[in-house]
Amino acid sequence: MTTTTPRGLPLLPTTLVGSYPQPDWLVDREVLAGTMPPRVRMREVWRVAPEWLEQAQDDATLLAIRDQERAGVDIVTDGEMRRESYSNRFATALSGIDLDRPGTVVSRAGHQVPVPRVVGEIRRLRPVEVRDLTFLRANTDRAVKITVPGPFTMSQQAQNDFYATDAEMALAYADAVNAEVRDLFAAGADVVQIDEPYMQARPDEARAWGVDALARALDGISGTTAVHICFGYGMVVKGRPEGGYAFLHELLQTPVGQISVEAAQPGLDPSVLAPLRDRTIILGVLDLSTADVETPEVVAERIRRALPHVDVERLVIAPDCGLKYLPRAAAFGKLCAMVEGTRRVRAELAPASNTPR
Repeated sequence: MTTTTPRGLPLLPTTLVGSYPQPDWLVDREVLAGTMPPRVRMREVWRVAPEWLEQAQDDATLLAIRDQERAGVDIVTDGEMRRESYSNRFATALSGIDLDRPGTVVSRAGHQVPVPRVVGEIRRLRPVEVRDLTFLRANTDRAVKITVPGPFTMSQQAQNDFYATDAEMALAYADAVNAEVRDLFAAGADVVQIDEPYMQARPDEARAWGVDALARALDGISGTTAVHICFGYGMVVKGRPEGGYAFLHELLQTPVGQISVEAAQPGLDPSVLAPLRDRTIILGVLDLSTADVETPEVVAERIRRALPHVDVERLVIAPDCGLKYLPRAAAFGKLCAMVEGTRRVRAELAPASNTPR
């Protein structure tokens, strides 16, 4: 199994699941909020001309890093400032995709949406996020994490006009992800997270062949890896299933070290985490369906509820999902509450919490 948590962190380290709100001067948030997270490229989201876009994204990334540092987050991300969605930047950079004539699929919310159309062999032509990682690594002295879309989720967000089965297509995506993850660790990532929300949305297919695809994406990887599985952005996908996760314990069939779960908004019964004791749990403690900022005590109580079911040495604290669709002030306030709530629980667990691992 891959390493579960980077060394040198405090007990109950805090992190983001991935995204942070992009500034209004960088993206048109009304356009972004008015569509489902885009699966193909969506140039109209950006307010900055193409020749200045990378520089503007660099500046926005610095803001995201500094906000995380000011809030006291232990493992920082680049905030995904360069992405229109969590998946489309990587998915549209691969070979075998017809970008000019996209396909369509039914989204997890039941809508017809444009998606990459696979017309040839899926291969990674070049590193996609390595520059993002090196920029992040150069601009903070804290542990860093970067996220990559998972092979099963990308297969569900594509129209397959080439492979004999979607399972075969997912394995091709897995090979591309595996190559990217290797390069990200070589470039200095402390944690690489693979986003697989569609495993929850389509559990039957995930069991049938999604687990194999995720395992292949992680094959031979020795760094700290995580997989994020959720019910969708809380500000976009409303409501949560009463029965909780339809797909979770199946992740034990893969070598992933950390499993990120959405627990705050759905009021997840933490006892469902007990069978995952040999993995690190990234526990969602921020409800992202609302811009209301939790108090530190609310966060602390959400952590306390999980402690009887998860080894405290294998617990990381995070938001439920990405913060992308929240106002920046609300996102920063929630991060501050998350960090302070975590500190309260650490103090209750002293003296062990005062020594880095």
